[in-house]
Amino acid sequence: MGTNISALSVAALTNGLSALYVAMIRQNMRMTDVPAVFLWGPPGIGKSAAVRQIADNIEKATGKKTHVTDIRLLLFSPIELRGVPVPDAEREFTKWLRPKLFDLSADEDVVNLLFLDELSAAPPAVQAAAYQITLDRTVGEHSLPDNTIVIAAGNRVTDRSVAYQMPKALANRLMHFEIKVDFESFREWAVKMRLHPLVLGYLSFDSSKLYQETDADDKAFPTPRSWKFVSDVLKASGAKLPSDIHPMIAGCVGLGAALEFEGWCRVYQTLPDIDEIFDGRGGDCPRQPDVMCALISSLTSRILEDPDRITDRNLGNICQYLRGLPVDFAAKFYRDIMTEESMKTRLMTVPAYREWMKRNRKFM
Repeated sequence: MGTNISALSVAALTNGLSALYVAMIRQNMRMTDVPAVFLWGPPGIGKSAAVRQIADNIEKATGKKTHVTDIRLLLFSPIELRGVPVPDAEREFTKWLRPKLFDLSADEDVVNLLFLDELSAAPPAVQAAAYQITLDRTVGEHSLPDNTIVIAAGNRVTDRSVAYQMPKALANRLMHFEIKVDFESFREWAVKMRLHPLVLGYLSFDSSKLYQETDADDKAFPTPRSWKFVSDVLKASGAKLPSDIHPMIAGCVGLGAALEFEGWCRVYQTLPDIDEIFDGRGGDCPRQPDVMCALISSLTSRILEDPDRITDRNLGNICQYLRGLPVDFAAKFYRDIMTEESMKTRLMTVPAYREWMKRNRKFM
């Protein structure tokens, strides 16, 4: 990838584009007034999730319904994008029926997000057919509604994935961003998605394992997407430790990453009793960084699993216990549980938290 475009985290990208589109909607501007966006980045780092987050942000900020249409251009031919030809016997012409995937609402209370994924992996003929969509917002003789945001995405030629060099004529019709791997963006998303505490704890301890370059022949390798798979497999299987389902973990992130992850997860056997901390009977806090990461992840997961079951007394006991942790670890815990809106208000009623905030506000 060249160096003449901005490289942003998923959080920075979603926040920036969401703010742009919300401002346009509030000014009653057409989405055709800004160029379509192209997101560059390696596979599995969250390009699709970013588009869905932008849709959620627009819906929350404007009250409009957002519809995301996800099209994998790699699966289409140029003819399929245009539609199905049918004869118009009366006028002696051929007309084209619009493809169902372009059945987008023009209602003023709706915002459409047309996501053209894997555009760089599409054959040149399909990329050429995308010219009209990105520049003129048309497909053959069919026009996209003015309330349609067009975002495309694809892997870079250097990512050892299927990718064609993008023609200059198409590239010049787009506003380009490169998505970079950023753990804090992933962590914020992972907490909201309730990823398994083992996965979140391990990656909090060693964020370099979130994404790793791989040989071209490797089938499984660590990416944000594949760690989400690990979380899903752990939850579905009910396994207490990843080593119990080693082949499945290796099938998601690769053999080496799976063995390192499984080795780290043994620290969970040394954790303080979570129930005792909730009940105010927790002893001294651990001092080893790996155990502290695991502890924070376990506490967060337990609270967010069912916030209504956490009593005010439980919350006070936890805050009192966390006074024994280094400030940066406690701050991570508080930021994570405050992704649950009700926790922001409840924490302010806890004396131990208010005292901690007076001294450590800058860490939040």
